[in-house]
Formats: sequence, C-alpha cells, structure tokens
Amino acid sequence: MLIRLENVVLCVFKQVIVIRKDLKMSKGKIAAQVAHASIGAYRKAGRLARKAWEMTGEKKVVLRAKSLEEIMTLKRKADSLKLPNVLIRDAGLTEIEAGTVTALGIGPARGAKIDKVTGSLPLLD
Repeated sequence: MLIRLENVVLCVFKQVIVIRKDLKMSKGKIAAQVAHASIGAYRKAGRLARKAWEMTGEKKVVLRAKSLEEIMTLKRKADSLKLPNVLIRDAGLTEIEAGTVTALGIGPARGAKIDKVTGSLPLLD
C-alpha cells in the first residue's frame, strides 16, 4: 500500500511479530515475547528503515506460527530477503524452558517485502 502526499509517495513500512502457538504461553508471557521481538528486530533494522517506519505510523502485526519448524522456515525466508529479523529465546525464568524459541520479529521494513515471508500466516488470536 502506498500513501500519496501531493507529489511524494511513501511506501508503508511495518513490523511483524510471529509467536509460536504450540507453546501454550499465557497472555502475559506472549505480551513479553512480542515486546522482546519488537525491540530486537527494530535494533537490527537500518536507520532509514527505522525512520520510514516511524514516519508511517509504526505499524505492527502479530501473527501465529504452528511450530518451531515453521518459525525457522520463516527466519530462513527473511534472511534470504535480507530483512532485519531476530529470534527470541526465552530466559527460562517463568513458564518456558531456557533457550526455547518463542517468537520471531521481522522489520521494520517495506510491508510488501515482509508479506513475501509472512503473508499467509493467521493473526494471533
């Protein structure tokens, strides 16, 4: 999607967080993992991508993956497209065993590019 401002065209940037649904995390745990993934992926993005994302509303979408295998496939796709991304591994202090991959953060980056990786995933419910 493009936003037109007179003669200026801006691409919509977004960030996507993918949560493993098979881990059966509590809502609070999911919220913490989403926050970790958002910050971690943001730190991996370039300065221009971060600025463009900030200027276009800092859109975030939270999606669900069925398994670790699905998360790892998504990570490989994000890497192949050179999208900034981060895997989140839990510290093991509460519900999840230490080192367990709980989430994948991708972006901020052009929304259309991220959609090539995550476009078929359902929203987290």
